[in-house]
Amino acid sequence: MSRIGRMPVAIPAGVEVKVDAGNNVFVKGPKGALQEKISKLLQVEIKDSVLSVTRASDDKDSRSVHGLSRSLIANMVTGVTDGFEKRLQINGVGYKAEKKGKLLALSLGYSHPVELEDPEGISTETPAPNEIIVRGISKSLVGNYAANIRKWRPPEPYKGKGIKYADEIIRRKEGKAGSKK
Repeated sequence: MSRIGRMPVAIPAGVEVKVDAGNNVFVKGPKGALQEKISKLLQVEIKDSVLSVTRASDDKDSRSVHGLSRSLIANMVTGVTDGFEKRLQINGVGYKAEKKGKLLALSLGYSHPVELEDPEGISTETPAPNEIIVRGISKSLVGNYAANIRKWRPPEPYKGKGIKYADEIIRRKEGKAGSKK
């Protein structure tokens, strides 16, 4: 049995979880509401503020989605209570980020500023010109938007210039060796 799939999900006070007949899971909490469709091969049961995901059979398809479904539900519960955040750092001379209402303006060495609009349910802030914080209740939306910001100027291995995650380690390369005469 899946080690992750068999672990129960604790439902904290203030969080409401519902499962309908179509295996749609609805989670509502202090920060907002989320929903996810779970595979028909699994059953989601709620007892005494503990949610468990079980599978009807032991076939390969149901085993493959068991742990994933439990993780998605656990992330939904965490998102509506605490939320998720990704921190990005900008390295490079003249590279900076600026918040203009719902727009995130990035100066990344192009001839024009890159302006990105915050998607629904996602907020960004720039506490410093070289730092971006992406926050939201959906882990996948936060991760996707942070990746979209990073793709405009991924970090390069020679000088480390570009946009990187705060916890990312850039493997540096040595520059071209000069010829000795």
